[in-house]
Amino acid sequence: MSTTRRTGRRASLAAAAVSSALLLAACGGGAGAEPGGDITLSFSSSQPETAPNVVCGTQLFKDKIEAAGLGITVDLFPGSQLGPDTERVTQIQAGDLDMDLQEAGISAEFPKLGVLGAAYVFDDVDHAFDWLDNDSAEVFAEFNEATDMTIVDAWYYGSRTFSSNDPIRSPEDLAGMAVRFPDTPQYLANAAAMGANPVAVAYEEIYVALQQGIAQAQENPVVGTKAGSYDEVQNYVSLNEHQVSLHYVTMSDATLERLDDAQRQAVIDTVKEVRAENRECVERETEEVLEDWRQNGPLQVIDRDEVDRQAFMDRSEAYFADYYTGEDLEFYNSVRATAGNAS
Repeated sequence: MSTTRRTGRRASLAAAAVSSALLLAACGGGAGAEPGGDITLSFSSSQPETAPNVVCGTQLFKDKIEAAGLGITVDLFPGSQLGPDTERVTQIQAGDLDMDLQEAGISAEFPKLGVLGAAYVFDDVDHAFDWLDNDSAEVFAEFNEATDMTIVDAWYYGSRTFSSNDPIRSPEDLAGMAVRFPDTPQYLANAAAMGANPVAVAYEEIYVALQQGIAQAQENPVVGTKAGSYDEVQNYVSLNEHQVSLHYVTMSDATLERLDDAQRQAVIDTVKEVRAENRECVERETEEVLEDWRQNGPLQVIDRDEVDRQAFMDRSEAYFADYYTGEDLEFYNSVRATAGNAS
């Protein structure tokens, strides 16, 4: 795969695309109402209150934006209080929900975005954020045009790994194993790419599915496995790290119309500022959880050097070369071609 650096791509392109989308949203349908004034933003997530993307994400955003003195108050709704991902997408589009951390839900609404969740499409976290900063402008503009929602930025949720009843070190270990995956085409394709037998279970029902044996394994970042208490009903965690899991900070265009210029810029800047702090928090907690498991259990950690990650990567890349067609295949290949460009 070519790793030639893109020419003419700069971080300012992504920023310009977001700014353009926000400007269009602000001018596109205000029905004569003047933006600005005191405003309360609802910000939801599927993650529980203890998850890093709440503690070091939505809560951090709330603290920073309220302290800015621009008349913005933020009400947080973690733990899928406002419904699962797909239902919250509808609420964002209707303007009933202002901000959300989205992953699976928006890929169902805008399938092209699902390609960014393909197993091993990104080599690692640095690759993912390099692509976001240098190459995301066009696809995010397409997303905005198609959905009336704006992706302001993305926060790192962790790298998705398997937890399981039996050890997983290579694709062969997945044969015949019922593994919980989110019920979207891309996640189910990931299961096929790695050789798993997928069981589609809603996020809110994973624990019971594992407890009752409906699934023998599940895949989530380490922090998600811990936050969901899946370590109570599993034996192993395998650090195959098949997907850089990004949560897109998604806003309703109707909300953007209600913000004045200063408020809008502050929201954008604060979301981007939180990104780095959030990543540091997620990586720190991930290592703390892993070390606790290594020392005390209950999960046995199959570390990175014990996993045949290259076998997983090769199998996945070969699968997606046939799975995707047309523009999706072109997009997938373009993302893979940026591997190695992160400084």
